Amino acid sequence: MLTLKSVAGGYDDKQVIQDMNFSVFPGEFFGILGPNGSGKTTLLKLISGLLPCSDGSIQLDNQDLQQFSTKALARKMAVLPQLTSHAFPYTVRDTVALGRYAHLQGVFQTWTAEDERVVETVMEQTHITGFQHHLLQELSGGEQQRVFLAQALAQEPAVLLLDEPTNHLDLAYQKDLLDLLKRMVREQHLTVVAIFHDVNLASLYGDRLLLMHGGQVKALGRPDGVLTESVVNDVYQTGVKKNPHPSMAKPQMHLIPSDYPSVTKGFRLDASMLDVQPERVTFISPAPLRTFASHGWGSGIGWNRYVVQWFDATCSADIETMGDYLARDGFDPAQTIGMVTAGSIDNTVYYFGENEAASLLTVVTVGQEGTISVWLFINGIMTDEAFMQAMMTAAEAKTQTLRELGVTRTPSIGPYPEDRIVVAALQYGPNLPGAGMTIDLGQLIHDCVCKALWKRMQSNDD
Repeated sequence: MLTLKSVAGGYDDKQVIQDMNFSVFPGEFFGILGPNGSGKTTLLKLISGLLPCSDGSIQLDNQDLQQFSTKALARKMAVLPQLTSHAFPYTVRDTVALGRYAHLQGVFQTWTAEDERVVETVMEQTHITGFQHHLLQELSGGEQQRVFLAQALAQEPAVLLLDEPTNHLDLAYQKDLLDLLKRMVREQHLTVVAIFHDVNLASLYGDRLLLMHGGQVKALGRPDGVLTESVVNDVYQTGVKKNPHPSMAKPQMHLIPSDYPSVTKGFRLDASMLDVQPERVTFISPAPLRTFASHGWGSGIGWNRYVVQWFDATCSADIETMGDYLARDGFDPAQTIGMVTAGSIDNTVYYFGENEAASLLTVVTVGQEGTISVWLFINGIMTDEAFMQAMMTAAEAKTQTLRELGVTRTPSIGPYPEDRIVVAALQYGPNLPGAGMTIDLGQLIHDCVCKALWKRMQSNDD
């Protein structure tokens, strides 16, 4: 275990680190974050023993760092510094072999079969065996970083310290390097302490994070507890929005530009944006809308300009076929929600409503196979919670109206996968934090869906 107790330190008369207290546990990936000048690199130098503590103590396995000899500490701890443009005129293999210095024994520093085995192993782990006889300066930055990582691993340390290991690396190299480190933490119980510049990478790979500010601890704990909007805003002095990663239980922070012009300013969503043709009905927005769709091409959360419903008597289209429809009709697949139903233009109605809170356009299409599509185009700024509540309110309104009409055999009654609900927001105008039935926007959604469905059923009776 690595333990810091009331640690302070810096350079000459400048105290950079103050009253630092935390522990790093064996087999943990521990990330260090903070803005420029917060003391991250200075802290790593104190931990590595390169800088002495002016106050407090640092212990490794219950022993003060000062009590270790240089070689003994090198057998316990290795350091991977920031990658620089300087590369020594050594081969890759010779560079990695330098990592065995701490383990060489005797007056003549004899090279053993064990040293050879370790070098071969770490080169395989870091995928550099194929160019082991190349000169270091012939390699790319990502390849050089893997060589230096192999050199550090050749020390067989219990603790590996890294100072911005992904600096100057492209996306693929960043992922490969961090995946390798995470795998070694998990499989070999290696303890990793790494400085990160990118808060999202730190969140993805760190078991715990230390967020520094002014040479002190600002926050310490799991990523979801450390990376909150208020704390990140305070430390980095910039606007961010927190969202969960789509496939991992880790938070991701998104920058919010302060001077980004609103492309949705100056218009509102209404029936003038509907294009009704015999073979399809399309909603066309001048700018991307924030959308939440339960079905079809482009389903889920996204930004889209087009919502398209094709009428196909056979209703044989699947997701791949929808892509063909998009390409055929000139829609950008990256900005389109598309769906197909066995119906006709006569089965489509729309209704515009507004109250003191907001205004919205509701479009309803009833398919011959019993599916009902409900589109809501809302003028306002909606939260994620409001999107979810809007979809639930629309489904509830649809179910209630169909029951009142005596329609009981459609598979689309209730919030089932057959529901085809699209909620799209202008993200400009009034703030709309919720859309439940007790809120003005929710009441408006309920009324508009009910009226649109009644309008559709009455036209069918006529």
